[in-house]
Amino acid sequence: MERPQMNAASHFLGLATRVSDQFSLVPSLHFPKAPTGALAVEFGRFLDQTDGVAQSEQLFELLSAFALNLDFPWIAYDSLTPDKKCLMPVRRDAAVMLNYADEWQKRYFEMGYDRIAPILKTCRKRAGAFRWSEMYNDTSTTENERRVFDEAATFGLRSGISVPLHGPHATFAIMSFAQPWACELQNRTIPYLQLAAVQFHLKVAKYTNPSDVKEAPKLSIRETECILWVARGKSSWEIGTILGISFNTVNFHIKNVMRKLDAANRRVAAVKALNFGIIEL
Repeated sequence: MERPQMNAASHFLGLATRVSDQFSLVPSLHFPKAPTGALAVEFGRFLDQTDGVAQSEQLFELLSAFALNLDFPWIAYDSLTPDKKCLMPVRRDAAVMLNYADEWQKRYFEMGYDRIAPILKTCRKRAGAFRWSEMYNDTSTTENERRVFDEAATFGLRSGISVPLHGPHATFAIMSFAQPWACELQNRTIPYLQLAAVQFHLKVAKYTNPSDVKEAPKLSIRETECILWVARGKSSWEIGTILGISFNTVNFHIKNVMRKLDAANRRVAAVKALNFGIIEL
């Protein structure tokens, strides 16, 4: 299929958008305005660097560097199965990778925090990225769960976000980004961390399960246009205005793209479209 020639880079840098329709993972998050275009540049560089990388260790290093540029020096990735009851940050392979301090990992298990795992509990119920402060202040969070965060702070992990990455058959992974200072994370940063987490997760899954690799599906011109604008952070209403079609028609095309790409949501569909080369940033 011949697809339209679209270069998203020039548009991506100057967008001030809101993901606010029924397919959005994080309805309240705003994508950055023009003054924060450096974030888009860093994300585009991260996509370019991960293109063709087949080693999970190298992918992890690239993600670590990207997160560090956004002032998140520590990250952790854990791929889980439905029956897994706790997070186990002890290995560095395709299933579990992290750069948390060894002292914190040791303390984590000594205190039995792996059996409490408040992040895991929340990720099982959430679809989009969330701040640790939200979980800490939630009325359903127990004192024991808050103690995990309190003690993590003494080891330098004072604030952060976690990204649930849900997959088929009730499997999912968790990507966490942590900072050494207690501060309210800026909305403009979180979408890029979430997209980077999705990119990393899809890449690791692709090379861990090579039998799952598929040829790029055929998208119509209109489907390609819609998913490209999704990658640029536009809502269905905004895409409809740009393309001169209705809100419902946009959702129809995006649902078709999600089905063709076997994606649980539009963010994953956009990243998969990038990986297949259907769209470009």
